[in-house]
Formats: sequence, C-alpha cells, structure tokens
Amino acid sequence: MQLGIVVGRVTATRKDPNLVGTKLLITQPIQLNGKASSSGPVIAVDTVGAGIGEKVIYVSGSVATRGMSKKEAPVDAAIIGIIDTLEYEELEGVNL
Repeated sequence: MQLGIVVGRVTATRKDPNLVGTKLLITQPIQLNGKASSSGPVIAVDTVGAGIGEKVIYVSGSVATRGMSKKEAPVDAAIIGIIDTLEYEELEGVNL
C-alpha cells in the first residue's frame, strides 16, 4: 500500500466496458511527511469516494483489481482508503 494525495480527475468518454461507472483520479504519491514523492502521479480507480485534495491509501499492480467489483477490469492502481489522520515518529538514522 502507498500514500497519495488526489490532485485531479480524469474524464474519459470512452473506456473499457469493465471500467464504465468508475471514477478515475490523478493521485500524487507522497511520503509520510506529506511531501510529494519523487515518482510521478498515477491514475487510480476510486473505490471509496475520494475527492480532490484528500490524502488516500492506494495499491498498485495485480492487487489493484481486488478492490473492484469486476475482477477482469484492467486496473493497475486503485484507491482503497481515505486517510483521516496520519501519525508517525521520525527515527534517528532512518530516511523516510
């Protein structure tokens, strides 16, 4: 699982039939401290009703389809949770 922040939405008038009715969100991966990760944004299927500006938990790869009702949907990233609060402690000598 990874942390991200929703930065935009993708509207597609034509898409795979297994994706009809899904919301596609542009998600910027973030570090624990909330700063953007060095990797670029990903387009993720929203399974929980997230919105722009919200911090989310998302999964990528083959496990992304597990959050979908249609398991044959061509999904590489899926938002599976909305973060309410995030607490962590920086450890000396550990680079987050």
